Amino acid sequence: MARRYGRKASQKVERALHEMKRGTLRSGRSGRKVKSRKQAIAIGLSEARRSGGKVPSRGRSGGRGRRRSSSRSR
Repeated sequence: MARRYGRKASQKVERALHEMKRGTLRSGRSGRKVKSRKQAIAIGLSEARRSGGKVPSRGRSGGRGRRRSSSRSR
């Protein structure tokens, strides 16, 4: 079975986690300090994606703009 993530992805995630621990990692639009490990990993993976690393595409189910099911009773 092939590896899912390339070397560049692991390097970017490692750098993002180090920055988070030092307190210098900032989120994108708002510029707030990142506090959670999950968010730091997500930032590292998106940077690896942008720089052309081997990273699987983002899952379509996640994200803030997720729609609720339309089968709710009103």
